[in-house]
Amino acid sequence: MGIAVMIDGELRPPGAQLVSVFDRGFLYGDSVFETLRTYAGVPFGLTEHMDRLARSAALVFIDLPVPRATLEAEVRAAVAAGQNEESYVRVMVTRGQGALGLDPGLAERPTRVIIVQPLVTPSERSYSEGVAAITYRTQRQVDATSAVGAKIGNYLVSVLAMREASRVGAVEALIVDSRGWVLEGGTSNVFLVENGRLITPDISAGILAGITRAHLLEVAQAVGVHVELRTPSVDDAYAADELFISSSIRELMPVVRLDDRTIGSGKPGPVFSRLRAAFRAHVRPSA
Repeated sequence: MGIAVMIDGELRPPGAQLVSVFDRGFLYGDSVFETLRTYAGVPFGLTEHMDRLARSAALVFIDLPVPRATLEAEVRAAVAAGQNEESYVRVMVTRGQGALGLDPGLAERPTRVIIVQPLVTPSERSYSEGVAAITYRTQRQVDATSAVGAKIGNYLVSVLAMREASRVGAVEALIVDSRGWVLEGGTSNVFLVENGRLITPDISAGILAGITRAHLLEVAQAVGVHVELRTPSVDDAYAADELFISSSIRELMPVVRLDDRTIGSGKPGPVFSRLRAAFRAHVRPSA
């Protein structure tokens, strides 16, 4: 098992995995990216992830350097080169390198980077016992801009939020806006359960359109769990019967403690357990 790095369509050996210090992704976080994983060695939701990458790029006016089909083929090639049983994959497109300065017109051709490494997932105990999270009041970088909903490389807000979460022994920070609405996690989408109903913010709230989130909503509909698209408040989250997050790597993870509050019974709830089992069957049809 190992790490594979592809830069601008070329697999690079160790020691040659270099990007210019004048690349705007390094200088300004001027980039977009996707994170995905494999199941049985196959990248899950690859077309969906590349579609979202293209949407993010369009929102920040970065032209994809190659067609999406080429990007998909490069991801598959990089995964094959990694030779891992299961892989974590990160795909990044920066505006490219150029002279110092914020003017996007200074950039040359966009740079694309694909990183593949062995997949490391949370312990089963995290799913059977649940985890702790915090609320983190802030404004995200893209809020009040035309790039709302883009998955951009500048993750400073999430980095600071996760630092605070780690400081108190939590594994996620739920981003709360100035009005007290819980929008999403620093690296996840968020779901509440109230009286058996699944509640999650609508995309119109400016959240990231999570690929795992979309599949989970399909699964919920298939198993008869009623879904309500509504942005919850912090008090709603505290009072929820169940609370959990979703992301590509973690799938669904139950949150049993938020700040200093116990959520529901303090254990993963029945709706979470039902949805997790159905989701795993959905993404592992041969399992």
